[in-house]
Amino acid sequence: MTSYKEIIKGGVWDNNIVLSQSLALCPLLAVTSTATNGLGLGIATLFVMVFASILTSLAKPIVSRAIRIPVNVLIIATLVTSTDLLLNAYFYPLHKVLGLFIPLIVTNCAILGRVEAFATKNKVIPSAVDALAMGFGFCWVLVVLGGVREVIGSGTLFSNASLMLGEKFYFIEQTIIPNYRGFLLAILPPGGFIAIGLLLGLKNSLERLKDKSQQTVEVM
Repeated sequence: MTSYKEIIKGGVWDNNIVLSQSLALCPLLAVTSTATNGLGLGIATLFVMVFASILTSLAKPIVSRAIRIPVNVLIIATLVTSTDLLLNAYFYPLHKVLGLFIPLIVTNCAILGRVEAFATKNKVIPSAVDALAMGFGFCWVLVVLGGVREVIGSGTLFSNASLMLGEKFYFIEQTIIPNYRGFLLAILPPGGFIAIGLLLGLKNSLERLKDKSQQTVEVM
């Protein structure tokens, strides 16, 4: 049994859905034109991933291996539909912006893959922790990528957060570069590819530096 510390570290960094597994790139690149959009999709995906893992782990003793995958897909589809309806009812502006990418969470292979790889083999609490770590790892990449693209592209950060997420989020709306004319490439899909490439390069560089420091300590 892996420790909770290792599970969390793996989900957030070492085995990150985007930076290590290169999964869910389609919604990642399409939605992250702003940090607000990234946060909205990240929270929705996190919600689905956590409850899908919990329900799958609970259902494990009564679900036959022959029908396990269809049952897991059904669980995920039900949760995605519920999330879609909740967003439409209470966060309509955000739902309108995210559009098709909320229902497409069903096809996110990262969710089904993690449910199959972990939740079907472990108890409820470890499964929930693993899903929470994986979902948070996906969410922070969405927010960081969206924030970088938004600042470079528009000079703002978390623009329209109060309209999409509610008036309580007005305080996070920031104008980073006043009177900025913008840089269109950053908020277009090619800008997303460039930004994710730079983020992947940064992660790899940090891991190489960590490995070198560990080798130096061992030699000493």
